[in-house]
Amino acid sequence: MAFDWSATAFVFPGQGSQVVGMGSDLVATYEVAKAVYEQADQIMGFSLSDVILNGPEERLNETAITQPAVFVTSIALVRTLQSLLPEIKPAAVAGHSLGELTALVAAGALDFADALKLVKERGRLMGMAGDENPGAMSAILGMDADAIIQLCEQVTSELGKVVVLANDNCPGQIVVSGDPVALDALNQRATESGAKRVIPLAVSVATHSPLMQPAQTEFKHHLAATPFNVPNIPVYANLSANPLTSLEAIDQELEGQLTGAVQWTRSIQNMIEAGIQTFVEVGPQSVLTGLIRRIDKSVTRINVSDVASLQAFVATVSE
Repeated sequence: MAFDWSATAFVFPGQGSQVVGMGSDLVATYEVAKAVYEQADQIMGFSLSDVILNGPEERLNETAITQPAVFVTSIALVRTLQSLLPEIKPAAVAGHSLGELTALVAAGALDFADALKLVKERGRLMGMAGDENPGAMSAILGMDADAIIQLCEQVTSELGKVVVLANDNCPGQIVVSGDPVALDALNQRATESGAKRVIPLAVSVATHSPLMQPAQTEFKHHLAATPFNVPNIPVYANLSANPLTSLEAIDQELEGQLTGAVQWTRSIQNMIEAGIQTFVEVGPQSVLTGLIRRIDKSVTRINVSDVASLQAFVATVSE
């Protein structure tokens, strides 16, 4: 039976999926992947590939390095898949936060070089915004998103310091982001309200919160200078969870998602409602594969993160 591309979506991870050495077997095996890393080094103006492949971990985990590193590794996997499967045509794509730029490249809306320049600026500006407005983030397990939004509004109102829902990742896993004082208060109230666990994240940048406003303001100028095309397949947006259908919508999405929440649960649910039955996560590790399992166990989940998983997927498609 032929692989059903009409019911298949590719999804791309964001910051947090990085690991030293990601893509090392890919670069050693496929020239097309090696070429992506080499082009990235030229665009970045230093050996990003050396940091990706060899670390140190502290350097790779810097926001300004992490974002290009995850993006480049994901694109290397996409390019390799495209070279091995010329007929490749998912029915939809989506990316989690940073991964949205990867999705736009995969959908033909954005050139790789232009996208990497945007990713470079995005990471740099978010890091600077974090220095200017230090923030914190926590993952809250076992609470409903609406209940967390309500707690965020209460704490923000009472303390005059902002904390917001940043990522609705899957049922029972919400990430909150904001001022450290407000976040501490929110964490305590979430625990008192029945959260199973509250996990402070090892970050100093409050992504997807109003504290990223300085980055958003500056990033807008870089977006305006970047040429985009209308996607050739639907790209489901983080903010609306609906397909981006115009150049204006893409521009508004990429600008707004720096301070707005990632609606990942709703994005996946909307894709399933549109007929998607197989989700292929293309990128380092398998974070999104796990989230999708918790959103809907009935769909097929495939992870393509290294040579072994890539070759297994190619074999499945070629049967």
